[in-house]
Amino acid sequence: MPAAFPAVPKISYEGPHSKNPLAFKHYNADELVEGRSMRDHLRFSVVYWHTMCGNGTDMFGWGTAQRPWEAGLSGIDLAKARVPVFFEICEKLGAPYYAFHDRDVAPHGKNLKQSNQYLDTITKLLKAQQKKTGVKLLWGTAQLFAHPRYAHGAATSCSADVFAYAAAQVKKALEVTHELGGEGYTFWGGREGYSTLWNTNMKRELEHLAKFLHLAVAYAKEIGFKGQFYIEPKPKEPTKHQYDSDAAACLNFLREYDLIDHLKLNLETNHATLAGHSMQHEMEVAGAAGALGSIDANTGDLMLGWDTDQFPTDIYLTTQCMLSMLKYGGFTTGGVNFDAKVRRESFEPIDLFHAHIGGMDAFARGLKIAAAIRADGRLADFVENRYRSWDAGIGKDIEKGKTSFKQLEAHALKQGEPELESGRQEYLENLINEFI
Repeated sequence: MPAAFPAVPKISYEGPHSKNPLAFKHYNADELVEGRSMRDHLRFSVVYWHTMCGNGTDMFGWGTAQRPWEAGLSGIDLAKARVPVFFEICEKLGAPYYAFHDRDVAPHGKNLKQSNQYLDTITKLLKAQQKKTGVKLLWGTAQLFAHPRYAHGAATSCSADVFAYAAAQVKKALEVTHELGGEGYTFWGGREGYSTLWNTNMKRELEHLAKFLHLAVAYAKEIGFKGQFYIEPKPKEPTKHQYDSDAAACLNFLREYDLIDHLKLNLETNHATLAGHSMQHEMEVAGAAGALGSIDANTGDLMLGWDTDQFPTDIYLTTQCMLSMLKYGGFTTGGVNFDAKVRRESFEPIDLFHAHIGGMDAFARGLKIAAAIRADGRLADFVENRYRSWDAGIGKDIEKGKTSFKQLEAHALKQGEPELESGRQEYLENLINEFI
């Protein structure tokens, strides 16, 4: 098959003064930051669903995307045609990873057996392209939200037959992820929630979701899949409330149902903001619990109240992300996964490259800035000093569990009114601006 982008060269690093729109200004894959290459720090991943399947449709309009490689094709033929184009994009970007849903790479069949056959057909093509290009699978997942059978949820459906069907679909997706050498597998509960509590037994649905995940853990062990499992928080949309609503809710669920040792979190910026949090907040919650696994790199329009999945260009955002990621040791099996789509008005194929280049450069800048802030030390020193009363005396005794309310009362009576110091928020914001 001829190249889909013959005029696009392999994207190279040309430095911050380059005016070439098809070049990296900040992402230099081999550049060392804190002793590791940018490539190894960021572990960029291109997603199959938005990149190959997004056609610019919205609730008010038809698709606008111009995709010449799809002309006149449908079904399994269209699925086959997309594979080499996708890997051409990944290879020219120099992205080391990709991610997919089962029904993105292969179409729905008339029944589960045919759907599995379609997936097997495409898996062979994916495997061949991985070998040819060196691009690896970051994680796979099953699409358990688009088909009408999942109108009431998948693992949390009121129908046991739907639960069984979803389990069969995840079984196959796990097998394919394992065959392709996937480094992880993600669960996103797009319909795992409710639209109204009038028809919902929440306790039972949560128990079913936990049972589903335990079954997945057991099957992964059975087939020898050692990749990391992730759960991805999102508060709402399409449902009124989803059970995996934010990082804290997910961690509470995992602890309550004895799953905390088996799943980490895959966090998305646009989901964080829909939950009323910053991405930095979500990453700190997950990191403090030892559950920060991977991130879906995008952003939302704060003027809009839905999941717009825009490519990240905000340097403050990427700096915050990389500060938290470096703080908690960096990625191991996870990475920076571009769960983002070009705008409906950006309909030409070349826009796919502009979008990914911008996102990769934004995260490269965030990484360099975060490393510089850490090397400077003033931010970390300020935070450490702010909590110095806990490093000795009564504070140290409290943390070590050596005090009682009676002892604390005696201390307060002797000490008198506590003296406070300014939090210096404006000073710290100015400090960060020195680097950005």
